[in-house]
Amino acid sequence: MSPTPALHGIRILSLALNLPGPAALMRCRAMGATCVKFEPPSGDPMNLYNPGTYRQLHEGVQVRQADLKTTEGLAALHKELEKTDVLLTSFRPSALAKFGLAWKELHARHPMLCQVAIVGGPGAQAEVPGHDLTYLSEHGLVPGLELPATLFADMGGSLMASEAVLKAALHLNARYQGAGETPRGIYLEVALADAAAYLGLPRHWGLTQPTGAVGGAHAGYRVYPCSDGRVAVAALEPHFAAALCAQAGVEGASRDLMFQRATHDAIAAFFAARSCAQLDRIATKHDIPLHTMPAA
Repeated sequence: MSPTPALHGIRILSLALNLPGPAALMRCRAMGATCVKFEPPSGDPMNLYNPGTYRQLHEGVQVRQADLKTTEGLAALHKELEKTDVLLTSFRPSALAKFGLAWKELHARHPMLCQVAIVGGPGAQAEVPGHDLTYLSEHGLVPGLELPATLFADMGGSLMASEAVLKAALHLNARYQGAGETPRGIYLEVALADAAAYLGLPRHWGLTQPTGAVGGAHAGYRVYPCSDGRVAVAALEPHFAAALCAQAGVEGASRDLMFQRATHDAIAAFFAARSCAQLDRIATKHDIPLHTMPAA
């Protein structure tokens, strides 16, 4: 018998556009929530610049239009909120206030409603403009001129938002309340800057700094060029490092040895002389954790 999905019976209304909110809604939908989304007449910008992504994010979501700048749109919103458990937003607080949707007003009108508010910065910084790139930069996650490989703050924030929805669902579940007590809604803020800060902790701790074991200082945990592409090797544990060193002709695999320049050079030469296919076979035969990336 399959377990009941974590958010079964929870109804979520989202006003969140672009990426973090819809990504959080996608995860909540996968956990069994009933998901409704109100979009402005112009639609979600994501549907304009990447419709394929938009379709994937909104699979199973009931998407409707509502112009919150009009009396009719706000009336439709409040009617929906009457049967909603969690409201998901991604506006600045001042923008919600203009629509009469500040938490104080919402809570007075819909006392059992919870809100998960995705914002840029925490607290007063929620009004400061920013985006994924600025939050990552703030927390040391953009060390060079290259753009990050993905939108870490947005996607990390979406995970934190879905976590907040789970917290709201637990709060609303009568089993977690006192006997006969009617649960009242709670307000939960999720800041994308906080998501970046959390993802940046390994760098803050020094783990991914150039002198750190997983920052390039350990010869068994790096990306090397090979004859027809690149190889990412993660031979960090002693037995993996020993297997790698044996193949590269390096005697021993002590912790100190793996941080020596000569070991880096020997392993680099080993990879440079072999193709991705050769390295895949070696990895399988000798139980070495690596992933080859052939050149395009």
